[in-house]
Amino acid sequence: MLLNREGWAVGKKRVYRLYREEGLTLRQRPRHRRQVAAHRRERRKPGAPNEVWSLDFVADPLVERRRFRALTFVDVFTREGLAIEGGQSLKGEDGVGVWNRIRQDRGVPKMLYCDDRAEFTSQIMDLWAYQNGVQIDFSRPGKPTDNAHVESFNGTFRAECLDAHWFTSLQAAENSP
Repeated sequence: MLLNREGWAVGKKRVYRLYREEGLTLRQRPRHRRQVAAHRRERRKPGAPNEVWSLDFVADPLVERRRFRALTFVDVFTREGLAIEGGQSLKGEDGVGVWNRIRQDRGVPKMLYCDDRAEFTSQIMDLWAYQNGVQIDFSRPGKPTDNAHVESFNGTFRAECLDAHWFTSLQAAENSP
């Protein structure tokens, strides 16, 4: 992926073949999962709208006890909810699709705040952020206060929408006002 970003049109099989032909050995991967961005001591405070967006998941059960998840996007400066995407199993591709829809109206942020779930550390999200010049800042594990703006929004969303309504299906949840 890094070679492709620098303009080399090579695949992983060709790179591996060249490594083998030259007698090089691939580095052993560490057992823990590497993060896409480094953790920062103090997060930067945005000075204008669309500088920093924050995103997180919230889950709720349907009538038949199946669970659905909603991916929420919040502008940290204006505290405005940009989008809520619902689904049974949301992946990184779903988040990228929502970002592309938001990007048409608002542009792209300079930075994203999110936790280090697998959906947010996926390759497709990393590629989207790289192509759009967006930095990703992950919150520390077990520290929801690092992403307090979206946690506050999710609390309000749960109290005013999810706890107030009993959804019979995923379509009912997506079409609710």
